[in-house]
Amino acid sequence: MHVSRKAAGNLFVGGAISLTLGSLLYPSMLGVQKVGSAPERVVANPATGPLTEADRDFVVKVRSAGLWEYPVGRTASKKGTTKAVRTAGEHLADGDAALDAACRDVAVRLGIALPDQPSPQQQGFAARLNAESGKQFDTDLATIVRTTNGQFLPVIANVRTITRNSLVRALADQVNDTVLDHIAAVERTGLVDFGQVVLQETTAPTLAAQDLTPPPAVAGQPQVVLTPPANSTVSPRPTQG
Repeated sequence: MHVSRKAAGNLFVGGAISLTLGSLLYPSMLGVQKVGSAPERVVANPATGPLTEADRDFVVKVRSAGLWEYPVGRTASKKGTTKAVRTAGEHLADGDAALDAACRDVAVRLGIALPDQPSPQQQGFAARLNAESGKQFDTDLATIVRTTNGQFLPVIANVRTITRNSLVRALADQVNDTVLDHIAAVERTGLVDFGQVVLQETTAPTLAAQDLTPPPAVAGQPQVVLTPPANSTVSPRPTQG
């Protein structure tokens, strides 16, 4: 299903956000925090290899990232004031839609429950960008996406290195390629504030776990699906495992 305008709005509006827009670029707002209390603990033993808490949390993180970045990318592809920003938005939406399909497939095969909304922190990013326009939108989009994707790289590398599950390993490969593409796309805008990026990526996060954790999906509600753009250039990858 396509994410409707009403559904997209529901992704980012609600009582869970208590953060002011001015606080969203603080270093503490951009950290990656482990959700699992025992990341190496095996939670299942499917045919594709042992599944750990870290594996399960990684799949959820991939889903959560796409839920905020995909709609923002679609907005940027129309609202960006330069061709480079609009192109970056197309890369975000295109890559996130392909990842969403892979992530949902892996989740079904491994019995992982996925969220239908991003985390409160990510909802804050989207709310800020949705409220902006012009050069401010362009610059904040480039800097926030560059920071969040840059922070995700070591998470991907860690999971790819230690996972014993072939499905998670294949997903990590696809996520890595997509994240690198998104980083390159926003860097080509020439608008990334690298001073902010370095500050945010090197300062320890202080947010509570609940602010970094997406809410569980509502039972009985249809799953949100990120629809590939009509001009998608990302080819679906064959399912592994």
